[in-house]
Amino acid sequence: MTQQKERSDSQPMLHQHGREIQGFGTVRQLPVALSYDSRMYSCQRLNMILADSQILYSLYKKHHWLMRGPTFYQLHLLLDKHAGEQLELIDMIAERVQTLGGIAVGDPRHVAEMTRVPRPPNGAEEVPAMLSRLLEAHEIILTDAHDAATRLAEAGDDGSNDLLVSNVIRTNELQTWFIAEHLVDTPTVRA
Repeated sequence: MTQQKERSDSQPMLHQHGREIQGFGTVRQLPVALSYDSRMYSCQRLNMILADSQILYSLYKKHHWLMRGPTFYQLHLLLDKHAGEQLELIDMIAERVQTLGGIAVGDPRHVAEMTRVPRPPNGAEEVPAMLSRLLEAHEIILTDAHDAATRLAEAGDDGSNDLLVSNVIRTNELQTWFIAEHLVDTPTVRA
């Protein structure tokens, strides 16, 4: 009697490889009533903001973990809250790129190649330096988002303009305010 190998439909087929079906920097035709050129430009601008936002999210998490000093608890919680808000923005921006037929930048190595946010030291910095670093990253994103929102509106991409103005700009401005107020030199107690 020969033994037959039992077939199992529940066995995962591991180590699969496939061909790339869409290259980064290209857009598919989707019926979203925007021209190819408009969608291509929008995807390029959104991917730059997406890359910088992913780095800002990572900075928030890093600084949340490395926070020190008398304001540890408050800043530890605030930075984690801001990280969560950035994560929501990242998903919105990536989904907008995909909606336009593009490919959202997602590989951390690719993000690191694209970002304009300067790399921090690997270790822990003093608290004011960490907060200043966050403010600089916000300013990079806000500068680009303001310019992109204007240009995307001119190109007829109202959806991307709305995302940038209603979500990216407003969230980053509010987070900037909260962080900047921690760098005001006022005494905690007056004698």
